[in-house]
Amino acid sequence: MGQINIYSGNKPVSRVVTGGTLKDLDACLKPYRHIFAVVDSNVAQKCPAVSQLMDGLRRNKVEMMSLEPSEEHKTLDTVMGICSWLLENGADRDAMLLAVGGGITTDMVGFAASIYKRGVRFGYVPTTLLAQVDAAIGGKTGVNFEKYKNILGVIRQPVFTYICPQVLESLPERDFCSGAAEMLKTFVIEDGGNYRKAADLFFDMSGEYHVEVMMYGKDERKVWGDIVRKHSRTLTELIGAAARVKAGIVSRDQFENGERRKLNLGHTFAHAIETLVQREGSGRFNMDGVTHGEAVAMGMVLAARLADRYYRNDRNDPTELEDRISTDLWDCNIPCFCPYSIEEMAAIMSKDKKAEGGKVHFVLPKAVGEVETVALTVEEVCRLMA
Repeated sequence: MGQINIYSGNKPVSRVVTGGTLKDLDACLKPYRHIFAVVDSNVAQKCPAVSQLMDGLRRNKVEMMSLEPSEEHKTLDTVMGICSWLLENGADRDAMLLAVGGGITTDMVGFAASIYKRGVRFGYVPTTLLAQVDAAIGGKTGVNFEKYKNILGVIRQPVFTYICPQVLESLPERDFCSGAAEMLKTFVIEDGGNYRKAADLFFDMSGEYHVEVMMYGKDERKVWGDIVRKHSRTLTELIGAAARVKAGIVSRDQFENGERRKLNLGHTFAHAIETLVQREGSGRFNMDGVTHGEAVAMGMVLAARLADRYYRNDRNDPTELEDRISTDLWDCNIPCFCPYSIEEMAAIMSKDKKAEGGKVHFVLPKAVGEVETVALTVEEVCRLMA
Protein backbone atom coordinates (compact mmCIF):
# COMPACT_ATOMS: atom_id res chain seq x y z
CA MET A 1 0.00 0.00 0.00
CA GLY A 2 1.04 3.60 -0.55
CA GLN A 3 0.39 6.71 1.52
CA ILE A 4 0.04 10.31 0.38
CA ASN A 5 -0.08 13.01 3.04
CA ILE A 6 -1.98 16.28 2.98
CA TYR A 7 -0.22 19.00 4.96
CA SER A 8 -1.12 22.19 6.74
CA GLY A 9 2.23 23.96 6.81
CA ASN A 10 4.68 21.22 7.79
CA LYS A 11 2.10 19.21 9.71
CA PRO A 12 0.32 16.24 8.09
CA VAL A 13 -3.43 16.67 8.64
CA SER A 14 -4.83 13.87 6.47
CA ARG A 15 -3.58 10.87 4.58
CA VAL A 16 -4.66 9.08 1.43
CA VAL A 17 -3.97 5.34 1.55
CA THR A 18 -3.87 3.66 -1.85
CA GLY A 19 -3.68 0.19 -3.33
CA GLY A 20 -4.89 -2.03 -0.50
CA THR A 21 -7.87 -4.35 -0.19
CA LEU A 22 -10.79 -3.72 2.14
CA LYS A 23 -9.32 -6.29 4.54
CA ASP A 24 -6.40 -3.90 5.07
CA LEU A 25 -8.77 -1.17 6.27
CA ASP A 26 -8.49 -2.63 9.79
CA ALA A 27 -5.09 -0.97 10.20
CA CYS A 28 -6.65 2.47 9.63
CA LEU A 29 -9.48 1.79 12.08
CA LYS A 30 -7.42 0.12 14.82
CA PRO A 31 -6.65 3.32 16.80
CA TYR A 32 -10.35 4.14 17.26
CA ARG A 33 -12.60 2.56 19.89
CA HIS A 34 -15.97 4.06 18.98
CA ILE A 35 -16.63 3.74 15.25
CA PHE A 36 -19.89 4.66 13.51
CA ALA A 37 -20.33 3.85 9.82
CA VAL A 38 -22.65 5.38 7.23
CA VAL A 39 -22.89 3.16 4.15
CA ASP A 40 -24.36 3.84 0.71
CA SER A 41 -27.18 1.29 0.49
CA ASN A 42 -26.72 0.80 -3.27
CA VAL A 43 -23.05 -0.08 -2.86
CA ALA A 44 -23.82 -2.41 0.02
CA GLN A 45 -26.21 -4.37 -2.22
CA LYS A 46 -24.15 -4.46 -5.41
CA CYS A 47 -20.53 -4.68 -4.26
CA PRO A 48 -19.52 -7.99 -2.63
CA ALA A 49 -16.37 -6.47 -1.14
CA VAL A 50 -18.39 -3.79 0.66
CA SER A 51 -20.89 -6.38 1.84
CA GLN A 52 -18.00 -8.34 3.38
CA LEU A 53 -16.68 -5.14 4.96
CA MET A 54 -20.05 -4.53 6.58
CA ASP A 55 -20.09 -8.08 7.96
CA GLY A 56 -16.70 -7.41 9.55
CA LEU A 57 -17.86 -4.11 11.02
CA ARG A 58 -20.92 -5.80 12.52
CA ARG A 59 -18.74 -8.46 14.13
CA ASN A 60 -16.76 -5.64 15.73
CA LYS A 61 -19.98 -4.08 17.10
CA VAL A 62 -19.77 -1.03 14.84
CA GLU A 63 -23.05 0.90 14.64
CA MET A 64 -24.14 1.30 11.00
CA MET A 65 -26.56 3.56 9.19
CA SER A 66 -27.75 2.97 5.62
CA LEU A 67 -28.02 5.96 3.31
CA GLU A 68 -29.67 6.30 -0.10
CA PRO A 69 -27.63 9.11 -1.68
CA SER A 70 -28.83 11.27 -4.55
CA GLU A 71 -28.51 14.91 -5.56
CA GLU A 72 -32.14 15.43 -4.48
CA HIS A 73 -31.34 14.11 -0.98
CA LYS A 74 -28.02 15.92 -0.68
CA THR A 75 -29.56 18.39 1.75
CA LEU A 76 -29.30 19.74 5.28
CA ASP A 77 -32.21 17.49 6.24
CA THR A 78 -30.16 14.39 5.40
CA VAL A 79 -27.15 15.74 7.30
CA MET A 80 -29.38 16.42 10.30
CA GLY A 81 -30.63 12.84 10.03
CA ILE A 82 -27.05 11.58 10.31
CA CYS A 83 -26.49 13.83 13.36
CA SER A 84 -29.72 12.56 14.98
CA TRP A 85 -28.59 8.97 14.42
CA LEU A 86 -25.22 9.72 16.04
CA LEU A 87 -26.92 11.32 19.03
CA GLU A 88 -29.39 8.45 19.44
CA ASN A 89 -26.53 5.94 19.40
CA GLY A 90 -24.45 7.76 22.01
CA ALA A 91 -21.66 9.08 19.79
CA ASP A 92 -19.31 11.27 21.86
CA ARG A 93 -16.43 13.56 20.91
CA ASP A 94 -14.15 10.50 20.64
CA ALA A 95 -16.28 9.00 17.85
CA MET A 96 -14.85 8.07 14.47
CA LEU A 97 -17.43 8.44 11.69
CA LEU A 98 -16.70 6.28 8.64
CA ALA A 99 -18.30 7.00 5.25
CA VAL A 100 -18.50 4.16 2.73
CA GLY A 101 -19.83 5.28 -0.64
CA GLY A 102 -19.46 7.75 -3.45
CA GLY A 103 -18.90 11.49 -3.40
CA ILE A 104 -22.43 12.42 -2.30
CA THR A 105 -22.07 10.12 0.72
CA THR A 106 -18.61 11.39 1.68
CA ASP A 107 -19.69 15.02 1.24
CA MET A 108 -22.66 14.63 3.57
CA VAL A 109 -20.97 12.43 6.15
CA GLY A 110 -17.95 14.76 6.29
CA PHE A 111 -20.28 17.72 6.79
CA ALA A 112 -22.20 15.92 9.56
CA ALA A 113 -18.95 14.96 11.32
CA SER A 114 -17.71 18.55 11.05
CA ILE A 115 -20.71 20.03 12.86
CA TYR A 116 -21.74 17.22 15.24
CA LYS A 117 -20.65 18.26 18.76
CA ARG A 118 -18.47 20.90 17.06
CA GLY A 119 -16.55 18.27 15.18
CA VAL A 120 -15.67 14.59 15.46
CA ARG A 121 -13.10 12.59 13.51
CA PHE A 122 -14.08 10.98 10.24
CA GLY A 123 -12.64 8.82 7.48
CA TYR A 124 -13.66 7.84 3.98
CA VAL A 125 -13.82 4.65 1.95
CA PRO A 126 -14.76 6.03 -1.49
CA THR A 127 -16.43 3.44 -3.70
CA THR A 128 -16.55 5.31 -7.03
CA LEU A 129 -13.69 6.38 -9.27
CA LEU A 130 -14.91 9.97 -9.11
CA ALA A 131 -14.72 9.98 -5.31
CA GLN A 132 -11.34 8.23 -5.32
CA VAL A 133 -9.66 10.79 -7.56
CA ASP A 134 -11.54 13.91 -6.47
CA ALA A 135 -14.55 14.16 -4.15
CA ALA A 136 -13.13 12.26 -1.15
CA ILE A 137 -9.75 14.03 -1.18
CA GLY A 138 -9.10 17.52 0.11
CA GLY A 139 -11.65 18.10 2.87
CA LYS A 140 -14.48 19.83 1.00
CA THR A 141 -17.87 18.88 2.40
CA GLY A 142 -21.27 20.26 1.59
CA VAL A 143 -24.87 19.96 0.50
CA ASN A 144 -27.11 21.54 -2.11
CA PHE A 145 -29.39 24.40 -1.10
CA GLU A 146 -32.22 26.14 -2.96
CA LYS A 147 -31.32 24.01 -6.00
CA TYR A 148 -27.74 25.32 -6.08
CA LYS A 149 -24.89 22.82 -5.96
CA ASN A 150 -22.83 22.47 -2.77
CA ILE A 151 -23.68 26.00 -1.63
CA LEU A 152 -23.50 25.08 2.09
CA GLY A 153 -20.47 23.34 3.55
CA VAL A 154 -17.12 23.53 5.28
CA ILE A 155 -13.53 22.51 4.54
CA ARG A 156 -12.34 20.01 7.12
CA GLN A 157 -9.92 17.17 6.50
CA PRO A 158 -10.77 13.50 7.06
CA VAL A 159 -8.28 11.56 9.16
CA PHE A 160 -7.84 9.26 6.16
CA THR A 161 -9.20 8.45 2.72
CA TYR A 162 -8.80 4.75 2.00
CA ILE A 163 -8.69 4.06 -1.74
CA CYS A 164 -9.37 0.45 -2.70
CA PRO A 165 -9.44 -0.32 -6.47
CA GLN A 166 -11.22 -3.60 -5.69
CA VAL A 167 -14.58 -1.83 -5.18
CA LEU A 168 -14.50 -0.40 -8.72
CA GLU A 169 -15.13 -3.86 -10.19
CA SER A 170 -18.81 -3.53 -9.23
CA LEU A 171 -19.17 0.03 -10.52
CA PRO A 172 -21.39 0.41 -13.64
CA GLU A 173 -19.56 1.49 -16.78
CA ARG A 174 -21.32 4.88 -16.95
CA ASP A 175 -20.41 5.74 -13.36
CA PHE A 176 -16.83 4.64 -13.98
CA CYS A 177 -16.63 6.94 -17.02
CA SER A 178 -17.94 9.78 -14.88
CA GLY A 179 -14.89 9.32 -12.64
CA ALA A 180 -12.65 9.03 -15.70
CA ALA A 181 -13.70 12.57 -16.65
CA GLU A 182 -12.56 13.86 -13.25
CA MET A 183 -9.25 12.04 -13.58
CA LEU A 184 -8.64 13.54 -17.02
CA LYS A 185 -9.54 16.96 -15.58
CA THR A 186 -6.87 16.48 -12.91
CA PHE A 187 -4.22 15.70 -15.52
CA VAL A 188 -5.24 18.67 -17.69
CA ILE A 189 -4.35 20.75 -14.61
CA GLU A 190 -1.08 18.95 -13.85
CA ASP A 191 0.03 16.41 -16.42
CA GLY A 192 3.28 14.66 -15.53
CA GLY A 193 2.76 12.46 -18.60
CA ASN A 194 -0.43 10.98 -17.14
CA TYR A 195 -3.09 12.64 -19.31
CA ARG A 196 -2.20 10.64 -22.42
CA LYS A 197 -1.71 7.47 -20.39
CA ALA A 198 -5.16 7.83 -18.80
CA ALA A 199 -6.91 8.76 -22.06
CA ASP A 200 -5.37 5.73 -23.80
CA LEU A 201 -6.35 3.42 -20.94
CA PHE A 202 -9.98 4.57 -20.92
CA PHE A 203 -10.13 4.35 -24.73
CA ASP A 204 -8.91 0.75 -24.61
CA MET A 205 -11.34 -0.16 -21.81
CA SER A 206 -14.26 1.42 -23.66
CA GLY A 207 -13.34 -0.40 -26.88
CA GLU A 208 -13.09 -3.77 -25.14
CA TYR A 209 -16.43 -3.19 -23.43
CA HIS A 210 -18.33 -2.33 -26.59
CA VAL A 211 -16.90 -5.26 -28.52
CA GLU A 212 -17.95 -7.74 -25.83
CA VAL A 213 -21.37 -6.20 -25.18
CA MET A 214 -22.45 -4.92 -28.60
CA MET A 215 -20.92 -7.59 -30.82
CA TYR A 216 -21.20 -10.64 -28.62
CA GLY A 217 -24.15 -9.68 -26.39
CA LYS A 218 -22.42 -10.53 -23.13
CA ASP A 219 -23.65 -9.34 -19.73
CA GLU A 220 -22.73 -5.66 -19.31
CA ARG A 221 -21.91 -5.67 -15.60
CA LYS A 222 -19.82 -8.84 -15.75
CA VAL A 223 -17.92 -7.65 -18.83
CA TRP A 224 -17.15 -4.28 -17.25
CA GLY A 225 -16.05 -5.85 -13.96
CA ASP A 226 -13.68 -8.17 -15.83
CA ILE A 227 -12.22 -5.24 -17.79
CA VAL A 228 -11.63 -3.18 -14.64
CA ARG A 229 -9.95 -6.19 -13.02
CA LYS A 230 -7.78 -6.76 -16.10
CA HIS A 231 -6.50 -3.16 -16.05
CA SER A 232 -6.36 -2.78 -12.27
CA ARG A 233 -2.59 -2.31 -12.04
CA THR A 234 -2.47 0.64 -14.47
CA LEU A 235 -5.69 2.02 -13.02
CA THR A 236 -4.26 1.89 -9.49
CA GLU A 237 -1.14 3.77 -10.62
CA LEU A 238 -3.24 6.50 -12.26
CA ILE A 239 -5.56 6.84 -9.26
CA GLY A 240 -2.49 7.30 -7.08
CA ALA A 241 -1.06 9.88 -9.50
CA ALA A 242 -4.33 11.84 -9.52
CA ALA A 243 -4.50 11.68 -5.72
CA ARG A 244 -0.94 13.04 -5.48
CA VAL A 245 -1.80 15.97 -7.73
CA LYS A 246 -4.81 16.91 -5.64
CA ALA A 247 -3.07 16.32 -2.31
CA GLY A 248 -0.18 18.53 -3.38
CA ILE A 249 -2.45 21.39 -4.45
CA VAL A 250 -4.57 21.13 -1.29
CA SER A 251 -1.45 21.10 0.91
CA ARG A 252 -0.31 24.36 -0.67
CA ASP A 253 -3.76 26.00 -0.53
CA GLN A 254 -6.13 24.14 1.77
CA PHE A 255 -8.84 26.81 1.95
CA GLU A 256 -8.95 27.76 -1.73
CA ASN A 257 -7.42 31.21 -1.59
CA GLY A 258 -5.39 30.75 -4.77
CA GLU A 259 -3.92 27.63 -6.36
CA ARG A 260 -6.67 25.27 -5.25
CA ARG A 261 -9.10 27.09 -7.51
CA LYS A 262 -7.42 25.24 -10.38
CA LEU A 263 -9.22 22.08 -9.29
CA ASN A 264 -12.49 23.73 -10.29
CA LEU A 265 -11.64 23.37 -13.98
CA GLY A 266 -14.97 22.89 -15.77
CA HIS A 267 -16.97 22.99 -12.54
CA THR A 268 -18.58 26.43 -12.83
CA PHE A 269 -20.16 25.35 -16.12
CA ALA A 270 -20.81 21.86 -14.74
CA HIS A 271 -22.74 23.06 -11.70
CA ALA A 272 -24.89 25.27 -13.92
CA ILE A 273 -25.61 22.29 -16.18
CA GLU A 274 -26.54 20.10 -13.20
CA THR A 275 -28.79 22.81 -11.76
CA LEU A 276 -30.62 23.21 -15.09
CA VAL A 277 -31.12 19.45 -15.35
CA GLN A 278 -32.49 19.38 -11.80
CA ARG A 279 -34.90 22.20 -12.61
CA GLU A 280 -36.01 21.17 -16.10
CA GLY A 281 -35.48 17.43 -16.21
CA SER A 282 -33.26 15.57 -18.66
CA GLY A 283 -35.31 16.10 -21.82
CA ARG A 284 -32.43 17.69 -23.74
CA PHE A 285 -30.17 14.71 -23.16
CA ASN A 286 -30.34 11.41 -25.02
CA MET A 287 -29.76 9.64 -21.72
CA ASP A 288 -31.09 9.44 -18.19
CA GLY A 289 -30.09 12.79 -16.73
CA VAL A 290 -26.45 13.75 -16.44
CA THR A 291 -23.82 12.52 -14.01
CA HIS A 292 -21.43 14.92 -12.28
CA GLY A 293 -18.51 13.64 -14.31
CA GLU A 294 -20.42 14.09 -17.56
CA ALA A 295 -21.24 17.66 -16.55
CA VAL A 296 -17.55 18.25 -15.75
CA ALA A 297 -16.62 16.86 -19.18
CA MET A 298 -18.99 19.35 -20.82
CA GLY A 299 -17.59 22.07 -18.57
CA MET A 300 -14.02 21.28 -19.60
CA VAL A 301 -14.87 21.63 -23.28
CA LEU A 302 -16.63 24.94 -22.58
CA ALA A 303 -13.64 26.11 -20.51
CA ALA A 304 -11.30 25.30 -23.41
CA ARG A 305 -13.58 27.28 -25.74
CA LEU A 306 -13.66 30.21 -23.33
CA ALA A 307 -9.87 30.10 -23.04
CA ASP A 308 -9.58 30.34 -26.81
CA ARG A 309 -11.93 33.31 -26.96
CA TYR A 310 -10.21 35.01 -24.01
CA TYR A 311 -6.60 34.55 -25.15
CA ARG A 312 -6.99 34.58 -28.95
CA ASN A 313 -10.46 35.94 -29.64
CA ASP A 314 -10.94 33.10 -32.11
CA ARG A 315 -14.61 32.42 -32.90
CA ASN A 316 -14.04 30.04 -35.78
CA ASP A 317 -13.57 26.28 -35.62
CA PRO A 318 -12.55 24.58 -32.37
CA THR A 319 -8.89 25.04 -31.61
CA GLU A 320 -6.47 22.20 -31.13
CA LEU A 321 -6.96 22.02 -27.34
CA GLU A 322 -10.76 22.03 -27.41
CA ASP A 323 -10.72 19.48 -30.21
CA ARG A 324 -8.21 17.28 -28.37
CA ILE A 325 -10.12 17.28 -25.08
CA SER A 326 -13.53 16.68 -26.69
CA THR A 327 -12.17 13.92 -28.94
CA ASP A 328 -10.49 12.14 -26.03
CA LEU A 329 -13.67 12.36 -23.94
CA TRP A 330 -15.84 10.96 -26.75
CA ASP A 331 -13.31 8.19 -27.39
CA CYS A 332 -13.58 7.23 -23.71
CA ASN A 333 -17.40 7.11 -24.00
CA ILE A 334 -17.83 10.29 -21.94
CA PRO A 335 -20.55 12.63 -23.32
CA CYS A 336 -19.21 16.19 -23.54
CA PHE A 337 -21.67 18.18 -25.69
CA CYS A 338 -23.61 20.74 -23.63
CA PRO A 339 -27.18 21.33 -24.88
CA TYR A 340 -27.59 24.59 -22.95
CA SER A 341 -26.65 28.03 -24.22
CA ILE A 342 -24.29 30.26 -22.24
CA GLU A 343 -27.21 32.63 -21.67
CA GLU A 344 -29.22 29.86 -20.00
CA MET A 345 -26.33 29.11 -17.66
CA ALA A 346 -25.48 32.75 -16.89
CA ALA A 347 -27.86 33.43 -13.99
CA ILE A 348 -26.79 30.25 -12.21
CA MET A 349 -23.08 30.91 -12.70
CA SER A 350 -23.48 34.39 -11.21
CA LYS A 351 -24.56 32.72 -7.94
CA ASP A 352 -21.62 30.30 -7.97
CA LYS A 353 -20.18 29.85 -4.48
CA LYS A 354 -16.76 30.86 -5.83
CA ALA A 355 -18.02 34.29 -6.95
CA GLU A 356 -16.29 37.28 -5.35
CA GLY A 357 -16.96 40.94 -5.99
CA GLY A 358 -19.32 40.17 -8.83
CA LYS A 359 -16.73 38.05 -10.62
CA VAL A 360 -16.34 34.30 -10.92
CA HIS A 361 -12.97 32.54 -10.98
CA PHE A 362 -12.99 30.64 -14.28
CA VAL A 363 -10.21 28.10 -14.79
CA LEU A 364 -8.91 28.35 -18.35
CA PRO A 365 -6.77 25.60 -19.90
CA LYS A 366 -3.95 26.94 -22.05
CA ALA A 367 -2.52 23.47 -22.76
CA VAL A 368 -2.62 20.04 -21.20
CA GLY A 369 -0.79 20.54 -17.90
CA GLU A 370 -1.18 24.33 -17.91
CA VAL A 371 -4.21 26.20 -16.59
CA GLU A 372 -4.80 29.73 -15.36
CA THR A 373 -7.51 31.14 -13.09
CA VAL A 374 -9.08 34.32 -14.45
CA ALA A 375 -11.73 36.43 -12.67
CA LEU A 376 -14.49 37.36 -15.11
CA THR A 377 -18.02 38.63 -14.79
CA VAL A 378 -20.70 36.38 -16.21
CA GLU A 379 -21.54 39.19 -18.63
CA GLU A 380 -17.96 39.14 -19.94
CA VAL A 381 -18.16 35.38 -20.42
CA CYS A 382 -21.44 35.71 -22.31
CA ARG A 383 -19.91 38.31 -24.63
CA LEU A 384 -16.81 36.19 -25.24
CA MET A 385 -18.80 33.04 -25.97
CA ALA A 386 -21.61 34.65 -27.98
